[in-house]
Amino acid sequence: MSDLDDLRDELDEFAQPEKKGGRSHREERIIAGFEEIQNFVKQHKRLPTVGEGKDIFERLYAVRLDRLRALEECRTLLAPFDQQGLLASGDTVQAPSPENMDEEELMAELGGSTHLTELRHVRSRTEIEAAEEIANRTRCLDFEKFKALFEKAERELKSGARKTIRFGKDAAINKGNFFILSGQVVYIAEVGEEFKTPNGEKDGRLRAIYSNGTESNLLIRSLQRALYKDETGRRLADLNLGPLFGDSPADDDEESGTIYVLRSHSDHPFVSEHRELIHKIGVTGGTVEKRIANAANDSTYLLAEVEIVATYKLVDINRIKLENLIHRIFAPAKLDITIQDRFGKPVPPKEWFLVPLAVIDEAVQKIRDGSITQLVYDPKSAKLVAK
Repeated sequence: MSDLDDLRDELDEFAQPEKKGGRSHREERIIAGFEEIQNFVKQHKRLPTVGEGKDIFERLYAVRLDRLRALEECRTLLAPFDQQGLLASGDTVQAPSPENMDEEELMAELGGSTHLTELRHVRSRTEIEAAEEIANRTRCLDFEKFKALFEKAERELKSGARKTIRFGKDAAINKGNFFILSGQVVYIAEVGEEFKTPNGEKDGRLRAIYSNGTESNLLIRSLQRALYKDETGRRLADLNLGPLFGDSPADDDEESGTIYVLRSHSDHPFVSEHRELIHKIGVTGGTVEKRIANAANDSTYLLAEVEIVATYKLVDINRIKLENLIHRIFAPAKLDITIQDRFGKPVPPKEWFLVPLAVIDEAVQKIRDGSITQLVYDPKSAKLVAK
């Protein structure tokens, strides 16, 4: 039980300041601690125990429940909250008697702490399971099939055709994506059939290939959690996928422009809240950098600086028709806000859409292979779907 004693001492450092209200600080901590136990029981459908190998939080909850049952003042305080009947007599654990503990020791075991998850050397069972799933890799028997893709991604990264961006609100994981996780490049070779988890969220199995020649079939949400938690977790963004409708221009071809995707730095409340999903999509015959040079003074760009998040070179294509096609595809997700121009006149933004970057990239690929004519954009699911 020494690790519980150590944890008890550490919890003492997180004592919360006295709260104003009808209950004392002690009572608030006891109630908060009991709520943590209730949440555990609700999630796991059983009481916490101190068995060997159990999560240290579960063992703490078991000891805490034992204390709450033993003290009449706690039973009286918590009775109105005990819909699960947790305070009824039950199995107890062997731990120091409440009579032999001082006030701070007792409160550390009775009370909750909103900072528990910040103890860096202690991980929840969910985090441990996710880490185990990430680590559960096997040798990729057909790695030669993917080796060239990793080499190409590395070359593009060095040349600037790709860049690494922090894994953030754009958490989409699709077939063909590259990520960096724990120092390894990860390629998503397959995305399995979508299914719903017990809590109603969507998930699916992946075939993830790693640059060290291993693979795993982890869940989408497991990879997302791992990328979020890894401070070095990155997405390899493909800024320039080469000329559209051709791998390279022929000798008599001329580049006819660039599709560009921009993200705004506007402080408009709606834009700020959904910044990672709001994109301007356009086509230009010149350089994108020159086109956006005066963005902060142009209502077309929401009177704010913008950043280029993706570009696609065009070869021998009618730019106007292509731009109109892209705008028609994403018309259901057109940004519906109004800003004021420099003269105070209301202006509705044009060519701005509430669409994830990964879906824009998918649409460009569908235009490339001609299958876009069979698809429409569904804003509710944020996906391209069959007509």
